[in-house]
Amino acid sequence: MGPTGIGVLVVDDEEIVGAGLCAILDAEPDITVLGEAAEDGADVPGLVRRLRPDVLLMGVRTSATDPVAATRHVLASDHPPRVLILTTFGNDGRVYDALRAGATGFVLKRARPVEIVQAVRTVAAGESLLFPAAVRELIATRGRCGGDRLRDTGLTEREAEVLRLIARGLSNAEIAAELVLGVETVRTHVGDVLAKLGARDRTQAVVAAYESGFIDPRRPV
Repeated sequence: MGPTGIGVLVVDDEEIVGAGLCAILDAEPDITVLGEAAEDGADVPGLVRRLRPDVLLMGVRTSATDPVAATRHVLASDHPPRVLILTTFGNDGRVYDALRAGATGFVLKRARPVEIVQAVRTVAAGESLLFPAAVRELIATRGRCGGDRLRDTGLTEREAEVLRLIARGLSNAEIAAELVLGVETVRTHVGDVLAKLGARDRTQAVVAAYESGFIDPRRPV
């Protein structure tokens, strides 16, 4: 997060949508729109290198730019932003592909302005933006889950509990209340879970949990 607040780069192929998002975000005192680009032909990695945003808000359906490849590319840069995917439909398979590539979360284009602003603040603060029911549906539809391949990661019983609660979309404070633990203790457990799974953030840990079969996407967590 920069000294003037949260810097955002908006990339979407619908000009009206992009302009509306910029107006919504720029109206917030802690958010600055550093740039806006149409996805058709946009050099997203180049823009990220030049503008160095804290958050890349990028549409998932494009005519020219592959948001999944762009996500992988920008996350490999020296100063990677948090990637927040913008989508019309929550069950779009490309949303899931972007999450697997390292996107922190997604937000619907029809979301209310206050929800979009909160989504940007959430991912800029380092939190994942998860919609548990939508993620379950995406993974069940994609059919990637198999036997429990997380057994060899060495997760303790407590860490496994924490991972299941992360998959429910609970924050550290909510997990602490659920397990009657201190928030700092939960933060340590979350860090250990991410390290053992080789996950960049909570979103990738949840994807790994579902894909491995550790959590059955056909059942509520």
